[in-house]
Amino acid sequence: MSGENQKARLLLIDDDDTFRQVMSSELTRRGYTVTVAATGEEALKLASSNEADVTLLDLRLPDMDGIQVLTRLREQNPATGVVLLTGHGTIDTAVQAMRLGAFDYLEKPCPIEKLEMTIHKTYEHVRLVRRQAVLEDGYSVSNLEPDLVGSSPEFRKLLANVDRFAKTDTNTLILGETGVGKEVVATLLHSRSQRSEAPFVVVDCAALHEELLQSELFGHERGAFTGASRKKHGLFEVANSGTLFLDEVGDTSPDIQAKLLRVLETSRFRHLGGTTEIEVDVRIVAATNRDLRKAIARGHFREDLFYRLATLTLKIPPLRERSGDIRELAEHFTAQFNLRYSSSKSISLEAMDILVQYGWPGNIRELIHVIQQAVVLCDQDEIGIADIPESVRRGLQPATAPDELEVATLEELERRHVMSVLGRVEGNRAGAARLLGISERNLYRLLNKYKDAHDDS
Repeated sequence: MSGENQKARLLLIDDDDTFRQVMSSELTRRGYTVTVAATGEEALKLASSNEADVTLLDLRLPDMDGIQVLTRLREQNPATGVVLLTGHGTIDTAVQAMRLGAFDYLEKPCPIEKLEMTIHKTYEHVRLVRRQAVLEDGYSVSNLEPDLVGSSPEFRKLLANVDRFAKTDTNTLILGETGVGKEVVATLLHSRSQRSEAPFVVVDCAALHEELLQSELFGHERGAFTGASRKKHGLFEVANSGTLFLDEVGDTSPDIQAKLLRVLETSRFRHLGGTTEIEVDVRIVAATNRDLRKAIARGHFREDLFYRLATLTLKIPPLRERSGDIRELAEHFTAQFNLRYSSSKSISLEAMDILVQYGWPGNIRELIHVIQQAVVLCDQDEIGIADIPESVRRGLQPATAPDELEVATLEELERRHVMSVLGRVEGNRAGAARLLGISERNLYRLLNKYKDAHDDS
C-alpha cells in the first residue's frame, strides 16, 4: 500500500456517456481502478460503500448540482480528493467549489496526460492528509536503538541472530520468559531493518479486552459500536510500511487469531463496521512467553497462524542462562537511575555477588526493579547487602536438609510463590502477573481462590 507506484482508486462522475466510457477505459488501461456514475445520487451511493482516493466530478449533472454532490461527498469522506470537470462558463462555480474543499479543476475536454498529472497531485495530497490522520491515532516508540547490554557468549549469539533477521523482511516470532526483554529485541530488529525510518508500533495483546484489542488493531468506523463517535484508524494502518509488534500474541482469542491470519495472508482488513478493504505493507514481529505448540495441541492457538508468525524464530535466553551479563547489566541500570535521581551510587562487591548468584525468575525486568529500589533507598554512596531486597537475599539461603523439609501440597507451594511475587512488586497486580507469566484475569482468580480458602479455615 505504501509503494510509490501504487495507482489511485478513482470515482468518475459524469453524465456524458461517451466521455465517461472513453475516460474510464483509458484510465483503466493506465492502471487505475475506476468506478463510474452518471448521476449525483448514484455517485453518493457508490461513495458510501467504496471509498475512492480521487473523485472526478462533473459540475453539471442531471439530478443535482455539482456543488451539492461535492458537499455531501466531503461529509461522507473528508479525506477524499475531488477534481472538478468544468465546461465553458462554469469557472466561477469551480472556484467556489474549491473554497468548499475541492482540490483542483480542469476544463473539458482535457488531454489525458494533463488529467493524469492532476490525479497524481491530488492523490499525493490525499495520502499526506490520511497519513496525518493515521499518525494522530498512532503510537510511537521514541527509543529506536535501545540499550542492549552484555558480553556473554549467549548474548553475542542473540545479537548476531538479530542482525541476520533484521536484514530480512520476514515475520518473526520472539520467544522468551517474562521480563527477558522481548520488546527491546523487537525494537532492535526494526531499527536495524530497511523499515527503520517507518513507524514501529507496539500493542500489548494481553493488556486489552477482546473488543478493545480488535478496535486498536483494525480501527473502526463512526457508529460501529456504542461510543464510537469518530472514525479511528487501526494500528495496522499506523504501522503501514513499518513494523507492528504483537506482544503476548499467545493470549489472543480465537476470533482475533482468525483476523490476524487473514491480514497475514492477504495484507488486507476492514475497519470494524466498515466495508472498504484496506491494504497494508507491514512486517509482523510477535512475542510470547507461552509454549505455543502446547497451546496448539490444546486447541488454544491456531496452528496455521503459528506457522505464519514463526517464519523466523528468535529465542531469548533467560537471565540465569547468561549470568555473565548480570554484573554489566547491574552497573548499567545503576548508572541510569543515578542520572534520573541525581545521585552517584555504586554497588559493593558483596552486594554484587548476591545479584550474580540470584536466579532472577523475573529476569531483566526484576533486576531493573531491584536496582531502582536499591538506588532510591540506599543512604550511602555504596549499595550494600542490606540495600538488596530481602526477597533476593532470601533466595540465596541454603536449602533445608531433607529430614527437615516441610511437606506442602502443590497448591500451597503455588500460593506461596504467587504471594511472594506479589510482595516483591509491592502489591502491583499487573507487575505480579507479568512476572508470573499469567494474565491479570488469572491472577485475580488465584487470589480469590486463596481468599476463599482462608475464609473457610
